[in-house]
Amino acid sequence: MKNLLKKLIPDFVFSLYHWKLAWLGALIYGFPSRKLIVIGVTGTKGKTTTCNLIAQILNGAGLKTGLATTVNFRIGEREWVNEYKQTMLGRFKLQKLLRQMVDEGCKYAVIETSSEGILQYRHKGINYSVAVFTNLSPEHIERHGSFANYRAAKLKLCEVVSKNARGIGVYNLDDQNVDYFLKCDIRNKYGYGTHNKYQLLNFNKISGINLSPNRTEFSLNNEKFQMPLVGEFNIYNAAAAICVAQSQGIGTDKIKEILKNAKPTPGRLEVIKAGQPFTVVVDYAHEPASLEAAYKAIKVFNPKKIIALLGAQGGGRDKSKRPELGRIAGQYADKIIVTNEDPYDENPSEIINDVAAGVKNKDVIKIIQRREAIRKALSLAEAGDTVILTGKGGEVWMCIENSKKIPWNERKIVEEELANLSLTQK
Repeated sequence: MKNLLKKLIPDFVFSLYHWKLAWLGALIYGFPSRKLIVIGVTGTKGKTTTCNLIAQILNGAGLKTGLATTVNFRIGEREWVNEYKQTMLGRFKLQKLLRQMVDEGCKYAVIETSSEGILQYRHKGINYSVAVFTNLSPEHIERHGSFANYRAAKLKLCEVVSKNARGIGVYNLDDQNVDYFLKCDIRNKYGYGTHNKYQLLNFNKISGINLSPNRTEFSLNNEKFQMPLVGEFNIYNAAAAICVAQSQGIGTDKIKEILKNAKPTPGRLEVIKAGQPFTVVVDYAHEPASLEAAYKAIKVFNPKKIIALLGAQGGGRDKSKRPELGRIAGQYADKIIVTNEDPYDENPSEIINDVAAGVKNKDVIKIIQRREAIRKALSLAEAGDTVILTGKGGEVWMCIENSKKIPWNERKIVEEELANLSLTQK
């Protein structure tokens, strides 16, 4: 019915509907964001981790903070799972959460702000003070119609902040699309990257990178930081969070102390340890750039072999990326298993075949049932190998036909299968 209505009703009617809902939600809950310093994080990769790091630093500095991301919600030290399978909540739920943050004494709110949320005006009625741009690569093209439209949707967050006289922008200056975001007339701009080619006054130069399986070390403007998060891309996520903290007057020593004990985000390059002689990593990567970044990151474990399990979303989502996902897996992995991710109403076998078609000169194992595929991947691993499972991360549902959702917990399933594997080997 929903798809039929979309075909029958003009786009501008849906836009007006979403716009009115956004303002109605804000009105009903008394425009709670006006009593908060709202930090919006947008981009293609790293949004969830960046949001979590920002919230951890602010809370750790004694500034009570609320958080809303794809994976989790948080008010102060209280945290719970996002079970809605939405990066950005609908208008009423989001405004209700902001009201709850205000009522519980939060000073800040950190909101992962998606292009889909912006397209549906979920950002309207929210008084953003800070915009963070992480990076940009092609994603959700089927929804936006083109990469330019996708980029324009992301840009709207900066446009909102530019209307705030004390607005703050934080930018990844190493991203090739950052020019578009810097054009917004935001009063206070902070940048991070390897080069300050835009000559920003508030610039944090990344250098001195040292990656290991247990921690990551790096320098910003010759100040040394370390954290338990793995992978070079997490340095960029941390740099964005540090810039936000600096803009709020938090001292470098305090930021260092908090980052040193930072809590990794569930399902984001999450290492699962159950006594097995090989490494198992769960990650959310579901588009080409993030998948390649994940494969590069696990090299820190010095794997003898990489066993990759991946899939692709269905439901009409960008089909062109499927063979590209397979190509990248073929480039980095020694053994490849393609399986279900979120098929929605598409035939899972067709999705799997689309991904597998991109793998060149390597055998591909195709298994529709994801748990069975995980079992197979773990059974292939030997001492010193790394098994990386991508596409689900910390999600709590798998979406199948007829709008049905199956409860899913990748970490728990991996732990169960590792226990079963251990028993069979005894």
